[in-house]
Amino acid sequence: MKTESGSIIIKRKTIIFLIVMGMCIISCSSPADRWKKGIVTEEFIYEEASFPSCHAATIAETPNGIIAAWFGGTHERHPDVGIWISRRENEQWTPPVEVANGIVNDTTRYPTWNPVLYQVPDGNLLLFYKVGPSPSTWWGVRKHSEDGGMTWSDGEALPEGFIGPVKNKPVMLANGYLLCGSSTEDEGWRVHMEITDVGGSDWEKIGPLNDEKIYQVIQPTILVHRNGSLQILCRSKNSVIAESWSFDDGQTWKLFQDSELPNNNSGIDGVSLKNGKHILVYNHVKTPAGSDKGYRTPLNVAVSKNGRKWYAALVLEDSETGQYSYPSVIESADGMVHIVYTWRREKIRYVKIDPGKIKLKRIQAGKWPS
Repeated sequence: MKTESGSIIIKRKTIIFLIVMGMCIISCSSPADRWKKGIVTEEFIYEEASFPSCHAATIAETPNGIIAAWFGGTHERHPDVGIWISRRENEQWTPPVEVANGIVNDTTRYPTWNPVLYQVPDGNLLLFYKVGPSPSTWWGVRKHSEDGGMTWSDGEALPEGFIGPVKNKPVMLANGYLLCGSSTEDEGWRVHMEITDVGGSDWEKIGPLNDEKIYQVIQPTILVHRNGSLQILCRSKNSVIAESWSFDDGQTWKLFQDSELPNNNSGIDGVSLKNGKHILVYNHVKTPAGSDKGYRTPLNVAVSKNGRKWYAALVLEDSETGQYSYPSVIESADGMVHIVYTWRREKIRYVKIDPGKIKLKRIQAGKWPS
């Protein structure tokens, strides 16, 4: 027969056991959960498709909802690679549809590359993409849609020497023109800017902006600061995300400098939010010395108030199996953040984030906080 004191001891032991188990559960689960706060939706845009490989997704918000595009085919550089789109309707993605390809005639077809979607405010949805055998020989093409991506115009080649936004979305300047971050790879890695009217009839090129002997950079993403200054962050061969600033609407740019974030020689993308903060999606990985590229995992999200000091926010992927790369990010009218990216070159992954629920921790000396 249990005594009253024995019962108390048993209860105390039970309480202690439960506390210890609770602490263990918290300790075991918190590392994974720590970098997922704020994520509302995570899903694949499609489970099966007629193409085995895909890459370089882009995303936009139209009056009819969210739309994504990417290139897909047998593999990158294969002539059958086309531009595919999917629209998000009723919380689901429509089946992928090919809307552009590199068919020249009955006997000649080239691969397509790096689509970029941009919704003109109160205007058409634009689709920029590249056609050609390789990044050093491709040319720019543009289409537009008047119905949020359900139907598309014929492709129109850009003026010779222009390729449009090379990977990431343009931004609209105060004069209504689009500022496009662009780059070339034919004579070294060089970044330049292209400015065009929304109708695509008037084009201006600025740059190159970098000395390729010092910074080898491509694929700029543009951040817009509240004081009117512009900042570009670029993929590089320098093991660091490189940055440059403009204080005259992109007409002139300061010398490139290191940001405080590493780079694995892979694409990045950022967006400036309505609240003045900036979000960057990238692989927080440094290219090892003597290597051409670093791992394309993990895939991270960082936040900054001024574009210089960055705070760790999310880890979208951290598996050592496969690669997770080439993100595209926007803010929708309701303040949500939307991201698409390449998942192992097999699928396109979509993530929706509530930025108000993100927990931040300062990135120190280029190291992601543990």
